[in-house]
Amino acid sequence: MQKAEHLKVQALSDIAHLKVHGRTTGRLAPLTLFWTGSSVELNAQGSELWIEVEVNYDQYEPWISILINGIPVSRQMLTAGRYWVCIFRGMSEAAIKNVRIIKDLQAMSADSSCLLQIHAVKGDGEFTPIEAKPYRIEFIGDSITSGEGAIGAKAEVDWIPMWFSAVDNYTAMTAEALNADYRVLSQSGWGVLSSWDNNPHGNLPQYYEQVCGLLTGENNQALGALDKNDFDSWQPDVVVINLGTNDGGAFHSPAWVDPATGQSYKQRLKDDGTFEDEDVKAFEEAALRFLIKIRKYNPNAHIIWAYGMLGLPMMPAIYRAVNAYSQQSGDKQLSVFQLPHTTDETVGARQHPGRLAHEKAAKELASYMKEILSSTMS
Repeated sequence: MQKAEHLKVQALSDIAHLKVHGRTTGRLAPLTLFWTGSSVELNAQGSELWIEVEVNYDQYEPWISILINGIPVSRQMLTAGRYWVCIFRGMSEAAIKNVRIIKDLQAMSADSSCLLQIHAVKGDGEFTPIEAKPYRIEFIGDSITSGEGAIGAKAEVDWIPMWFSAVDNYTAMTAEALNADYRVLSQSGWGVLSSWDNNPHGNLPQYYEQVCGLLTGENNQALGALDKNDFDSWQPDVVVINLGTNDGGAFHSPAWVDPATGQSYKQRLKDDGTFEDEDVKAFEEAALRFLIKIRKYNPNAHIIWAYGMLGLPMMPAIYRAVNAYSQQSGDKQLSVFQLPHTTDETVGARQHPGRLAHEKAAKELASYMKEILSSTMS
């Protein structure tokens, strides 16, 4: 069997048939994978293939999954440094293998040093064209969409990268069922108006226009994470918003105090335990503004607000926000979809949806989206 040091090395920018998934800056020298589910796809001939990665972090190490012909064959932690990772060895030289190297970990706003880059590949075969898929889907969400707890035993409680999965995840499963390319923008604990702990800076809409604006630090800025996203380069057919779970949780969490200003923020409960009307209204207005922003940058996409895998406390407010937007704009290309609730049988690690919950959600969401796509594409 041929040894790795004798294989042909190619920079990503020199590969004609290369497909990059996920929001990026477009730079390939090297390619930085920011978001969960971001990946490199190749149709590779040859018996052996390696990739050269560069990895850094202070707290949260990246993980990757490797799919060969659509099936997960490897999942591993990437330690810090620049080095080669073997994707496969000893396979039939003439056969074409569809290969995807997927970032399993979400963009880590809490670790400005967290980095995953791909510099080059080396192998003993050629790369062939990748068939285009008919649809594109963008998913926007929180820990559920980041696949937190989708892998690991139910007893696991540690908040660590090991329990995040971009593969055992309703986003990947839905896209596969529809034969669609997809992108994910997600952050654990974040919402539409605030994060679970009432921090108003923990909201996805604020950073939607940037490549990956929730990342911090000079290095991420230099890598282009804060650059304006090129929406024209990738237009989705459907945008799925799965947000609201953490906004609901904020009502039951203590106030968050801004260390810079001393100002306190709190989604409040009434004496009877129901949500304060004024604060629910603030959520609805934030949701309405987000719908306006999404439509601005995705003029032809159907927008689905999908919610409910960890309860439904914000569903009435979501319906009101969607209806208000539709009435104000006349836009009818949007809808609300209730995702199946996670049960004792389908729960995963960290009391989050497990693989079974993601499978059920993907099955129902894909069935619903199939009707939408068939009607819009006809």
